Amino acid sequence: MLDETSSQMPRDYRLDGPNAANAIERGMASAEWYHSEVPRKAMKDLMKRTDQPAIRDTVVLFLGLGLSAAGGVYFYGSAWAIPFFAVYGVLYGSACESRWHECGHGTAFKTHRMNTVVYHVASFMFMRNPVNTRWAHARHHTDTIIVGRDPEILLMRPTAILSFVLRFFGVADVVNAQRTLWCQAFGAFTPAERDYVPEFELEQAGFWARTHVIIYTLALATALVFWT
Repeated sequence: MLDETSSQMPRDYRLDGPNAANAIERGMASAEWYHSEVPRKAMKDLMKRTDQPAIRDTVVLFLGLGLSAAGGVYFYGSAWAIPFFAVYGVLYGSACESRWHECGHGTAFKTHRMNTVVYHVASFMFMRNPVNTRWAHARHHTDTIIVGRDPEILLMRPTAILSFVLRFFGVADVVNAQRTLWCQAFGAFTPAERDYVPEFELEQAGFWARTHVIIYTLALATALVFWT
């Protein structure tokens, strides 16, 4: 049993830290874990996909975003704008996240191009590099919650409660995301990013970072010019 002091000691979650090498040495990286055997035919039936449900749901989502945004803008300056912006925020922060995840896995639509387009749109909305986060998420599924290997561990020990609460409002996320994208736009990838993103994909990652940064900058400049 671990004593209280050892359980409260901060752990090194860096992908280029000592725990990464330790996980590899112990055979925890890319390990073959137990999984239930599913008959091939049953798996094939479970993995059947069609475009229609995903198209319908995506149209409903963006229609809801458009209508709630329009209502918020129309009633801007009065209390009536609050429920519209609340609906917009909930749809943006929840339903769009699931589109990013499922389209990133290629499981939302049957058509590959549709998955790619929606994935890129959702990545832009969440200020995520579509190339970088695709590989980070692949590593997450390969080495789930393995300290030093998984780049998507949200609750680290000891848990920073204030930081966790702020994530619900996206305060720190926006700052960190913009800093990351600007660095990537200039080709400055961290050792951790270079660990899970293949060398041949870094150029594409830089391209999309620059594309996102340009659009964000133009949006900010437009807002400043028109003082909106």
